[in-house]
Amino acid sequence: MKVIFVGAGPGNPDLLTIQAHRLLSNCQICIYAGSLVSPEVVALAPDGAELHDSAGMTLEEMETVFARAQAQNIDLIRLHTGDPSIYGAIREQMNSLDKMGIDYDVVPGVSSFQAAAAALKTELTAPEIAQTIILSRTSGRTPMPEMQELEHLARTQSTLCLFLSIHKIGSVADELAGHYGYHCPVAVVYRASWPDEKLIQGTLADIAAKVEEAQIKKTAMVIVGPALARNIPASKLYHRHFSHGYRQADEPGNQS
Repeated sequence: MKVIFVGAGPGNPDLLTIQAHRLLSNCQICIYAGSLVSPEVVALAPDGAELHDSAGMTLEEMETVFARAQAQNIDLIRLHTGDPSIYGAIREQMNSLDKMGIDYDVVPGVSSFQAAAAALKTELTAPEIAQTIILSRTSGRTPMPEMQELEHLARTQSTLCLFLSIHKIGSVADELAGHYGYHCPVAVVYRASWPDEKLIQGTLADIAAKVEEAQIKKTAMVIVGPALARNIPASKLYHRHFSHGYRQADEPGNQS
C-alpha cells in the first residue's frame, strides 16, 4: 500500500498526465483539494470510490484516512491542484507518512503558470531580455523570507509568475513598477484552462483597475515582465546563420 500524490493540473481534465488519469480512474480512496481541483477532474474517480475533500480537513483527519487505507492495504490517491511540488503543502503529509511507515510516490502535473502562458500564447523567456522565470507569491498569512520579498525579486528583471497574489494586485503593481517601470507588460489569467477562464492584459500602470473592473479576487495567476512584449528581439536559434550541434550555419551570400 502507498499514498500517491498526484498533480491534478490547472483545471482542464485533458491536461492531466496519462499516469494521473489512469490512477484517478482506478482509485478506491482519494483525498482531493476541493477548493482548487476541478470537479471535472474529481469526476474521473470511479463510482463507489471513497472521496474526501481536504478543504475542510485537518492533517490529523487525513492521517486517519491514511491509516484506514493502510489497514485495508489499498493505495490512496492524494490529488493536488497543478503540480504538487508548488505550494502543495505536501511536506507535512509526507512527514506524517514517514512516521506511520507508509510509502508514497509523486506524479507531477501541469502548473497553473504553464497553463497561463499557454492561454496568453506567449513565451516566458526572451533572448537578452529575460532568461529567468521566478515562481513566487506575496506575503500574507504566510510571511515571506526577507530576501525573497518582491522588492528583491524585481531587481533581477526576471519574468515573475505570482501565485496567490491577485488580492493585492494594486500594491504589487506599485512595488514592481519601481524596478520594471509602469510601462512593463503584465497579464492576469483567471482560472487558466477552466471553461470560465479570463485573460486580462495591460501594464503595471493600469492592471489594477482592469482587474477591479473584472471583479477578479482569487484563483488567478499574475505574470509580469518585459518578456511578455511582442516587440522584442527574436531568438537566433532558427536563423540560417546560427549554427549548433544539429545544424550547420549557412554562410552569408550562399543562399540557394
